[in-house]
Amino acid sequence: MENKHENHENREQWGSRLGFILAAAGSAIGLGNIWRFPTVVGQSGGGAFIFLYLLIIFVIGIPLMIGELTIGRRGKRNIVGAFQKIKPGGPWWFIGALGVLAGFVILSFYSVIAGWGIAYMFKFLTGQLTGLEPGQSADIFGALASSPVEPLIWHAIFMAMTIGIVIFGIDKGIERASKIMMPILFVLLFVLAIRSVTLDGAMEGVLWYITPDFSAINIQTILGALGQVFFSLSLGMGAIMTYGSYLPDEENIPSAAMFISLADIGIAILAGFIIIPAVFAFGLEPNAGPALIFITLPAVFGSMPFGNLVGALFFLLLTIAALTSAISLLEVPVAYFIDELKWNRLKASVIVGIVIFLLGIPSSLSQGLLSNNLFFGMEFLDFMDFFSSNLLLPIGGLLTAIFIGWVWGTRNTVDEIQKKGVHFGLRSPWGIIVQFVLPIVLLYILITGLIG
Repeated sequence: MENKHENHENREQWGSRLGFILAAAGSAIGLGNIWRFPTVVGQSGGGAFIFLYLLIIFVIGIPLMIGELTIGRRGKRNIVGAFQKIKPGGPWWFIGALGVLAGFVILSFYSVIAGWGIAYMFKFLTGQLTGLEPGQSADIFGALASSPVEPLIWHAIFMAMTIGIVIFGIDKGIERASKIMMPILFVLLFVLAIRSVTLDGAMEGVLWYITPDFSAINIQTILGALGQVFFSLSLGMGAIMTYGSYLPDEENIPSAAMFISLADIGIAILAGFIIIPAVFAFGLEPNAGPALIFITLPAVFGSMPFGNLVGALFFLLLTIAALTSAISLLEVPVAYFIDELKWNRLKASVIVGIVIFLLGIPSSLSQGLLSNNLFFGMEFLDFMDFFSSNLLLPIGGLLTAIFIGWVWGTRNTVDEIQKKGVHFGLRSPWGIIVQFVLPIVLLYILITGLIG
């Protein structure tokens, strides 16, 4: 990677291929894997959902990721600027604008949930969660989430950590942090998974987790798997495209997309091996929903040997996973303000980060003070989640697929992918998927997600 700064407008670049793949995998690996995946598996019949999830990642997730990385590298700018550069004067910049909006919306409530995770790490370290019954565990979570002040402090701490990394830029900030955090993440996952599957009674959970029950598959399961792929691979939100804009021309994009997706799959499945066997070992229900993480698991950890240590490590894992995703979400609007308004990185990171923190306050208070103030029948945090998962991400993904397949064209996209002698052997099936399969599937997700 010579001449790493001699590209468009002296744009920053990744210092190494490993650094890029770890950072992009970190973007993909977040609360979606550690929290959402085992929860959705628990609600959707175990192994059958995993089978669907894998099928959708390979047929839809990886092809779209290849497209997003390619648009980013071709544009060598923020996501609004990338579309303007590839197709000047058209309305396609709007796709980028949706991604910038998604960065603000998703990170605002994501940070609140990540803040709860940091709070729990400290509660375990200080012995506040020892020997809990599930009922007591629910009371403790209720007291934390409904407090008007404490969650905001943790939300502020998490946003400060995110801003602190993004301020240092791509090479010295995001890449360096990812090279430290991602190996720690993998080690913690393996340690916790081994601890969980060796609990008495855990094998019943392991078997339930890996045995497909295809009778459990219905339209909701399929939609859940599609939504999970989008959320966990960071598709449709501009993060992958933004990371792609810092790539050198010799990077093999299809190979990178495969590595990133395999890391994402591995982490998600390992997280299930931590959570599901532990839940079965203590005779609890795997379909408890989001409460699984903050109510069921603390009760499990609190009643096992060395539970405080195991619990603290689990919530450290959750925090690291959230942080690697949060820095990619923050980088999307930060890159926009650096490129378009010519702000310096420090100014862009701090101002955008503070705005996102302020936007997260109603999500935090919606669990307590503002719990009676409903938006379209939902608490504010749930509304922000619904708005991003069911509207912003599917629309962003749909328009991106149409842009690649029909506006820029798959031939031009393949030419960009095959720069510097890179060979893309699956270009024909990839082109068919992007032109025909992705638009139909994503339009279907969008419509059913809105009317469901």
